[in-house]
Amino acid sequence: MSQDSATATEAARKLTGRRRREVVAVLLFSGGPIFESSIPLSVFGIDRQDAGVPRYRLLVCGGEDGPLRTTGGLELSTPYGLEAISRAGTVVVPAWRSITSPPPMEALDALRRAHEEGARIVGLCTGAFVLAAAGLLDGRPATTHWMYAPTLAKRYPSVHVDPRELFVDDGDVLTSAGTAAGIDLCLHIVRTDHGTEAAGALARRLVVPPRRSGGQERYLDRSLPEEIGSDPLAEVVAWALEHLHEQFDVETLAARAYMSRRTFDRRFRSLTGSAPLQWLITQRVLQAQRLLETSDYSVDEVAGRCGFRSPVALRGHFRRQLGSSPAAYRAAYRARRPQGGAPESVGAVLETSVPAQGTASSSRRAAAASSPGPSPVTAAAAPVGPVERLGQGSEAYVQGRPALPGQRTAP
Repeated sequence: MSQDSATATEAARKLTGRRRREVVAVLLFSGGPIFESSIPLSVFGIDRQDAGVPRYRLLVCGGEDGPLRTTGGLELSTPYGLEAISRAGTVVVPAWRSITSPPPMEALDALRRAHEEGARIVGLCTGAFVLAAAGLLDGRPATTHWMYAPTLAKRYPSVHVDPRELFVDDGDVLTSAGTAAGIDLCLHIVRTDHGTEAAGALARRLVVPPRRSGGQERYLDRSLPEEIGSDPLAEVVAWALEHLHEQFDVETLAARAYMSRRTFDRRFRSLTGSAPLQWLITQRVLQAQRLLETSDYSVDEVAGRCGFRSPVALRGHFRRQLGSSPAAYRAAYRARRPQGGAPESVGAVLETSVPAQGTASSSRRAAAASSPGPSPVTAAAAPVGPVERLGQGSEAYVQGRPALPGQRTAP
């Protein structure tokens, strides 16, 4: 859901100095991936007034001295430097070049100053790491690509990282998940500024859904975060993954780690960015997915082999995470499986064939106070192909067709 008009008006009133709401600055760095960098350039930099899309003024700014190298060894030169950010009402930071390297201090200072003067600050994918380094995410909900969410949560413990969301709108600071979610967030900004009609017109021009349903959960991989290997809890986590077919709870894991439940919860969350109970449930659901895809076990048998106490428990958690019943998921998967070949990605099946699941809106403070913590996230070297596929079918672009939101926004 988008911000209400009162919130948007209040945000606009806070702009100071030369800043204008319709001016969007995109901050580019050397080493940034060209796809993510091009998303805000395409959304905010092309005049589509003939299609009913209000025009923005785009300022492409270099966050450091050029020329900037990007994907494939291409070199870019930007028409503006950091000084141009002083005119922008919205500042967008596309994916950062490396989650392990600190951003330039001059760029962080420019972002802090822009935020203090009322600008809306946006981080796409790993751009959230730049916002976090600037201190703009402290005490706020945020998201990033599910593969990097544990690292973000561990490195910046004051950030409320939620890897379930495609994007999070916290009013004057917004963050998105992986590549395609950057498009979702940019469309949301247009929707917030100019309404559903303008966002729908832009979505049809881009040939993408006006709003995607669900979150990142369908794309999660079960591999462990890279940083967990040397931690004492790694053995407990590995044991849990090997014994998902058994019925055990978080108390069992805490006992194996020789910790109290409270200490175990705190250590587990700091290590993985996830609450242990939600992590365990998600791993069981992922295992159920694999059995539904690769075996002929009944749903009742799948529930037992994944450690669920009953088929009812499996169905409830499966639907909450994937927006479908186990039986419908299996049917959709098999219906789209190529004859005589390997199956298509599960994410693509869900995206096109499984009923959608919406996510509830919540305010920053309510989310921080009531949320049990981010859902399980894991880092892996495996490709994230399903995220890139927007296969909603042509009906997703028909004006007036209802669509469920797949994001959290500020009230």
